[in-house]
Amino acid sequence: MHNSANVTQTTTCPYCGVGCGISSNADSTAPSVNGDTEHPSNFGKLCSKGSTLGHTLIQEGRLLHPQIKGLRASWDQAIGHVAKEFKRIIEQHGPNAVAFYVSGQLLTEDYYVANKLMKGFIGSANIDTNSRLCMSSAVAAYKRAFGEDCVPANYEDLELAELMVFAGSNAAWCHPILFQRIKAAKSANPNKKTVVIDPRKTATCEIADLHLPIKPGTDVTLFNGLLCYLADQQQLDTSYIEAHCENFEHTLEAARQDAPNIRSVAEQCDLNAEDVETFYQWFSEINKTVTCFSQGINQSSQGTDKGNAIINCHLATGRVGKPGASPFSLTGQPNAMGGREVGGLANQLAAHKEFNPTDINTVATFWQAPNMAQTEGLKAVELFNAIEEGQVKAIWIMGTNPVVSMPNANQIKRALQKAELVVVSDCIEKTDTSAFAHVLLPATGWGEKSGTVTNSERRISRQKHLMPPSGEALSDWRILTKFAHAMGWESQFPYTKAAQVFREHAALSNTNTRQQFKLGDLDSISDDDYKALPPIQWPVSEYAKSGTQRLYTNGQFSTPNGKARFVSVTGQAVANPTSPAWPLALNSGRIRDQWHTMTRTALAPQLNAHKPEPFVEIHPQTAQQFGLIDSGYATVTSPWGSATLKVAITDNVRPNDLFVPMHWNDQWASGARIGALVNPATDPVSGQPESKHTPCKIAPWQPKWIGFLFSRDNLTIPQCQYASKIQGAQFYRYELAHSQAPENQDWASYAKNLAQITSDTETTTELITYEDPKQESFRYAWIDERGLSRCLYIGKADAASVQGADRGWLASLFEKNQLEAIERKALLSGRSPAGVEDCGRIVCACFGVGEKTITKAIEEHNLTSAADVGKHLKAGTNCGSCVSEIKELLA
Repeated sequence: MHNSANVTQTTTCPYCGVGCGISSNADSTAPSVNGDTEHPSNFGKLCSKGSTLGHTLIQEGRLLHPQIKGLRASWDQAIGHVAKEFKRIIEQHGPNAVAFYVSGQLLTEDYYVANKLMKGFIGSANIDTNSRLCMSSAVAAYKRAFGEDCVPANYEDLELAELMVFAGSNAAWCHPILFQRIKAAKSANPNKKTVVIDPRKTATCEIADLHLPIKPGTDVTLFNGLLCYLADQQQLDTSYIEAHCENFEHTLEAARQDAPNIRSVAEQCDLNAEDVETFYQWFSEINKTVTCFSQGINQSSQGTDKGNAIINCHLATGRVGKPGASPFSLTGQPNAMGGREVGGLANQLAAHKEFNPTDINTVATFWQAPNMAQTEGLKAVELFNAIEEGQVKAIWIMGTNPVVSMPNANQIKRALQKAELVVVSDCIEKTDTSAFAHVLLPATGWGEKSGTVTNSERRISRQKHLMPPSGEALSDWRILTKFAHAMGWESQFPYTKAAQVFREHAALSNTNTRQQFKLGDLDSISDDDYKALPPIQWPVSEYAKSGTQRLYTNGQFSTPNGKARFVSVTGQAVANPTSPAWPLALNSGRIRDQWHTMTRTALAPQLNAHKPEPFVEIHPQTAQQFGLIDSGYATVTSPWGSATLKVAITDNVRPNDLFVPMHWNDQWASGARIGALVNPATDPVSGQPESKHTPCKIAPWQPKWIGFLFSRDNLTIPQCQYASKIQGAQFYRYELAHSQAPENQDWASYAKNLAQITSDTETTTELITYEDPKQESFRYAWIDERGLSRCLYIGKADAASVQGADRGWLASLFEKNQLEAIERKALLSGRSPAGVEDCGRIVCACFGVGEKTITKAIEEHNLTSAADVGKHLKAGTNCGSCVSEIKELLA
């Protein structure tokens, strides 16, 4: 397919669960990316990640052809081999000896075919998703309370609410467009209150009227205290409770045991009692309240209970499904909700059905399934344990990178090494996970996919292809359909287009009775109407053909008796507490400009400028205690693994807490896979890992030398104890540090090795050097007919020549075909010639505005607000995620 550049195509963003609409020129060579002004999720706005999607549509690094044991194969050969091995293992060990591990990056149609294939035809429920790591506790909490996994609210409620509570949600960085909508609503309504409940002072605190830096793991106690306060202040909606709920008295009694008064709550949560009372007072008095909760709640060994503690307070005040009033789980991935709809989790069936005899029979009959699974499968952590133990022999991993993202990630390596068959279907060839694959299958990436996704507010949107597939890549549903045919189920998997899969998915949803999830007449949608399907919120029915904004508005829930359930919960300790041996608490999470394991975002140069290296945030008091210095190095160790990171000292974290980003992996850094440190404890209900609290320790790491390398070409990461790769516009930068000098102090040979200079490279380049062994300062540059090819700077660990080198200016030299004499002369100094200004660390990724540029403008023009900075430099005027940092610079 080749689309002309003047054809406008709409699609959706592949990053977070906001589900922003995108408009593109649909050019098959270089599609443009702009916000879709008509899409109700974002109305044309895009965050820094969405804005740079066009930069990720490149061929470099793509998996283009099927491979078997590293050798190129045809599709028939690869699928035939996988089918043969699956059949062998199933015949020898039964269907539970094989498994799928899928992803919230898949489209609903992909998810549906995978789930049908595994649960209905292979006969096992061993299909789980990386959504287990982010949303499964919210799923379980909603099901316990409402009888179904249903988010009752929509995005408009965030604007209508007069009290916004962010519980474990850094929306400013993780859901930026929603945050901007809330921020705009707050500006328009000065009475709108905002509370942030988070151990860290995050960018979301920019709009906080109250920040509660809660002790990790104590959220249940905080909300139990709120429930007791509501009862004591006679702020309960007793008529709503009586008419529409059950189990209230028992739940309140349990809450009183856990949180008898404000003072007790403050002590247990390590909060100021006056702040706790202020939060409780606002919640009790302001009817239009939305509580947004995300990973800080879910990623816990008590995540389901935390979700229910929040929902309990909303049920107690009748604030469910009302304009501006609901408990609102903000989904992490673009199609985590779609995966939940089709049964992507091991403990559910498609169409929100459960593993009970009635639902099993309904789904089996609908699918005409010969081998319908009868029991739940293994959840993610259990699944990889079973692979290592030899119970599961074959695993097919689709669109995810568990060697990086799973907790106790070194165990995932051991498991994959032991498996008889590892199949990986992905769009990227080299990932930490694909290194263990026996079979690699090329899947389409964003811009090539076509299907549907469902965002956090239950809104189904079309994701469409903007360009042809790369190489021999196929959509995941097509790959799975080929596999089903090879397994002998051709007639039950007749799909030739995504619309067929969607219609079948919709038809199965319409077998539901008490469940809210139904897609109505979308089960007969034509191919053309499917292509043009506008965003629509389920449920869809004959009474709501254009979708449904809010659920449970009439107080009728999805439980057998139609009543919501209060769930009795009490605060529990974290699964692995700190101790004298492991005195610090490790909290992992996302940063503003990266996504998951960086396979896509790291390709966009703008997204690597804000936080270019893996780091650990630590409180000044804790840093002093452990002898750490800002921008120095530290080794963080837990009972499960270790990492070496740059130190960032900040009072945004609590004393004795550490924060580390989850994104870096062995493709972009050495020894910075944080998943290797994270403990594998899980919530007993949801199976979600406790990624927000791992006991650990920290120690300074003093390298013998530090340095950095620029290269025009993409090199393998140099063998150093600390190394971080940063992709730029026309270069790659490598920040390096190591604990040993080269043998015999042969820095010249060592430099050639670090810069990966081969004999061929050496003959075609001019080498210029500066060596000062006494000062331990070494600088090298290789220049060829195309300009600067490599440059390497090495110095002592505290070398000003390395620390103060102008990396921005050096980067700009790679845009030139020939260096000027003044540039060649200045090159080994690492300093730009007069007249070329260093903009400093990038603060605004959307417009590439640096810290030094902002501070200079503040001083020269006497700027006093972030709005003033925006007028002068545009910084902060697009997605707004950098406004909190601009305010810090103003201060």
